[in-house]
Amino acid sequence: MDIKEGKHSILMVSDFFYPNFGGVENHIYLLSQCLLKLGHKVVVMTHAYANRSGVRYMTNGLKVYYVPWKPFLMQNTLPTFYGTLPIIRTILIREKISLVHGHQAFSTLCHEALMHARTMGYKVIFTDHSLYGFSDIGSIHMNKVLQFTLADVTQAICVSHTSKENTVLRSGLPPEKVFVIPNAVDTTMFKPAPERLSMDPIVIVVISRLVYRKGADLLVEVIPEVCHLYPNVRFIIGGDGPKRVRLEEMREKHSLQDRVDMLGAVPHAKVRSVLNSGHIFLNSSLTEAFCIAILEAASCGLLTVSTRVGGVPEVLPDDMIVLAKPDPSDMVHAIKKAIRILPHIDPQEMHRRMKEMYSWHDVAKRTEIVYDRALRCSNQTLLERLPRYLTCGAWAGKLFCLVMIIDFILWRLLQLWQPDSEVEPVPDFKRTELKRG
Repeated sequence: MDIKEGKHSILMVSDFFYPNFGGVENHIYLLSQCLLKLGHKVVVMTHAYANRSGVRYMTNGLKVYYVPWKPFLMQNTLPTFYGTLPIIRTILIREKISLVHGHQAFSTLCHEALMHARTMGYKVIFTDHSLYGFSDIGSIHMNKVLQFTLADVTQAICVSHTSKENTVLRSGLPPEKVFVIPNAVDTTMFKPAPERLSMDPIVIVVISRLVYRKGADLLVEVIPEVCHLYPNVRFIIGGDGPKRVRLEEMREKHSLQDRVDMLGAVPHAKVRSVLNSGHIFLNSSLTEAFCIAILEAASCGLLTVSTRVGGVPEVLPDDMIVLAKPDPSDMVHAIKKAIRILPHIDPQEMHRRMKEMYSWHDVAKRTEIVYDRALRCSNQTLLERLPRYLTCGAWAGKLFCLVMIIDFILWRLLQLWQPDSEVEPVPDFKRTELKRG
């Protein structure tokens, strides 16, 4: 692939990528595709999935390294601190990478890659896709890890203004180093049904991982109440997770087998057909930085009912979404309001507005600006960078400095064992554009 002058060679790193499906996975893939079209070189690094290991190529020559690390918990690899240094160094040198872009604070591989990349003098970007609290034990530990990673990050990106505020508070990162670039939706893939659906029955669609954070417990209380108030309402629930059992028990208890369809996990290629079978999209998340599922539903012409949490109020205009508190009674009230205004909703007009508001090409252009700004930042030595880690806490700061010093020593030993000049670079190739006659 020819890299034009002024273009970048980017390594995207996260534990979350295809064949796994989710918001982060889609974001990395679609952003990478648009950056490729802009003339940049993009390589993705993730962990192995089942028997998918080694190097694979995806659409438009997107190269993916499935490194031989198996997931340990929730698709995350086991933290090794220094175990990934040799393979990350090799990839960075072989692919002639100019900057590293890590995604998602949950990702162990992301944190380790950013740490090693900074040790080796690369510019690093971090995108935060989630919101975290400040009081529970899990969030406290996660926030300290994030503080360590972002202490020396070149630039950061958040998907909403609420997410930016949350990230700055958790990490202590200067606000001027954090950019807000929202997610987008592929409007060519998510289109309304050619013919408008009949309003009898009214179908409410839920597509979500059935976990506590996504508000599955709220659905258990909301669905029976709505079915009681509106005999002509049906629910379609797509998704899987530990809370699926509770929803199935609710369906049995209230004898709603004929009105609540449980589809299980829905492949991303079939999400559009599920959305096009409904009128209203219901999102019950308890925390959300930016919900791509809402964009996909709106692009298919569905009116959205959602909890007013995190960055959700920033996603759609008021006439395309009905917001509610994460409370069963308030959500039922919001669904009643949505049913009243449903006859005035034009799916085709909603799709047209989504095409104007959200574009992955626009996201890529804005991300490109962040890359340019990062590469203009001055290079710093280890001694100049260490004071940033000391600000992370009385004991944590000293520990983080020790971690970075050891990482620097190991990197130097690797250079002695195998100098950069002995690592064979990957030859660039020209991608032939296929034109349809």
